Amino acid sequence: MSNASVLNSPAPHTILREVFGYPRFRGQQQVIVDHVIAGGDALVLMPTGGGKSLCYQIPAIARQRTGRGVTLVISPLIALMHDQVGALREAGVAAAFLNSTLDWEQTEDIERRLLAGQLTLLYAAPERVGTPRFLGLLDTLHAHGSLSLFAIDEAHCVSQWGHDFRPEYRELTVLHQRWPSVPRIALTATADAVTRADIVERLQLQVAEQFVSSFDRPNIRYTIVEKKDPARQLLAFIEREHEGEAGIVYCQSRKRVEELAATLCEHGIDALPYHAGLPADQRQRHQDRFLRDEGVVMTATIAFGMGIDKPDVRFVAHVDMPKNIEGYYQETGRAGRDGLPAAAWMMYGLQDVVNQRRMIDESPAEEDFKQVMRGKLDALLALAEATDCRRARLLGYFGERMRNAARDGGDADHGPALAYCGNCDNCLQPPEVWDATDAARKLLSTVYRVQEQSGIGFGAGHVMDILRGKATDKMGQHGHERLSTFGLGAEYSEAQLRGVLRQLIAVGALQVDAQAFNTLKLLAAARPILKGEQAVRLRAASAEPRRARQRRERSATPLAAADLDAAAQARFTALKAWRAEVAREHNLPAYVIFHDATLAAIAARAPQSPAELQGISGLGATKLERYGEEVLRVCRAA
Repeated sequence: MSNASVLNSPAPHTILREVFGYPRFRGQQQVIVDHVIAGGDALVLMPTGGGKSLCYQIPAIARQRTGRGVTLVISPLIALMHDQVGALREAGVAAAFLNSTLDWEQTEDIERRLLAGQLTLLYAAPERVGTPRFLGLLDTLHAHGSLSLFAIDEAHCVSQWGHDFRPEYRELTVLHQRWPSVPRIALTATADAVTRADIVERLQLQVAEQFVSSFDRPNIRYTIVEKKDPARQLLAFIEREHEGEAGIVYCQSRKRVEELAATLCEHGIDALPYHAGLPADQRQRHQDRFLRDEGVVMTATIAFGMGIDKPDVRFVAHVDMPKNIEGYYQETGRAGRDGLPAAAWMMYGLQDVVNQRRMIDESPAEEDFKQVMRGKLDALLALAEATDCRRARLLGYFGERMRNAARDGGDADHGPALAYCGNCDNCLQPPEVWDATDAARKLLSTVYRVQEQSGIGFGAGHVMDILRGKATDKMGQHGHERLSTFGLGAEYSEAQLRGVLRQLIAVGALQVDAQAFNTLKLLAAARPILKGEQAVRLRAASAEPRRARQRRERSATPLAAADLDAAAQARFTALKAWRAEVAREHNLPAYVIFHDATLAAIAARAPQSPAELQGISGLGATKLERYGEEVLRVCRAA
């Protein structure tokens, strides 16, 4: 791009204000936008809800207005394309998508508009981008100087180390190889150092500027509890903290998804199942209801969620432990995109550790890949077992040091040894910790002596029975009541020993042998514990998770409107009803028309003229022209 073109580009903040209705950029948005408008390559890591889309949408508009042509956005999900294109059109931007939901006539029409220079952004899936027909379209555009920018969203999908690896993303190297002069911006919300390096290599972004924003989502409260009765615990969590609010519940199995959805419905919670085994039309109906209706809870496998832009998801719950911190962070990041308080709640137990280890060990992957996956799982286990600040550990995984929250009005910077975020379970209610070294040594000794006596291994339940001195038929059958460790740990509860076993598996002192009926085996890391050279300190098991302090009172009023007076509340309610009608007419989620925060700001201002709508965040020029008079009418009537 020439210097003259850059100078003649519309100012990015002008586009931000006039098109999208936002008064100012956030974080690193402006420096990224300036870099991309000038034709630079970029790798952008920004948390979910941080405004990644504007980092390529504003450059796309600026470059198109100076004659540089269309921006191609590679996006992995049809639902995401539909909603983002809908939002851009609502803002007055010429955007379209090409995917399998279109018939041949619609596809040809979009291709004609594309070649005629009538589009600013075109969204397409990676599978389509690699087809000869599509590559031919791009060749034609490039020959006419009308190919402006490539934006690769959810870029972690290119990496085998990432949590959502999609082989089709590997083929996107063709973009740089075939059109090296076209700038590229790759974006993701989650990538540790290994994944980031893989993205750079696979997409040939070695000379790209890297922009890494803070991974912190301070509005999200992190809580991890011991799994005991999943359905009952989940139900209690939702009823106690999030009744009537939208949320996502992640499960590992399709069966668990359907069972939990049914259980929640039986208790009056509007819940829907979502997994790859359901018919495609049913999945689409359920996703549409979740996006368009209020207070719907989606119980789902990880097949659901990537690219979900719904801003008012108030909680994300994990009933089963994810595979790694990247997956956990990506999924929890779908809560609280509007910046208002939200919860990330997870339960896990010994069986979760066993299952995840087994899946890695039994996979057909190469050993070096398995080793990386074990390391990622270990980091998640350490987060789950932690007795210190969850947020500090989470950010530390991504190479970021947390600046501590102020505590009791004191100095906010307490240093890494006293990490305190003020919004996770460990900070709000520091857990009791006990010295489990003795119990760990006795468990490891029992595993060793069982193997020594019987020549075979046994499972966790039987090992705990031996240590607790529990007489069973299996005990008598194998003569294990004669072992020197029989009854030696009678003072420990089963819950305590299960916690110790989790930790021993997590640190690699024990292995669950899936090939031998999930029996326990000693590993090299058991030696320093057995010798008394390494202590084992664990959080004490609690009977029930206690309620978090500072819990807000339940209210039917959305958080965005919580501070409005009675008259403004009436306007807000009327505006929401009007918005719902408009959204149905346009076949879009309500938040694409206006976010709750925008409606709340309108309701608070009580505007009487178009001039009084100016400057409200989220109300750009096109929306003001399109909806201004209707908004004023609704406010007056209310």
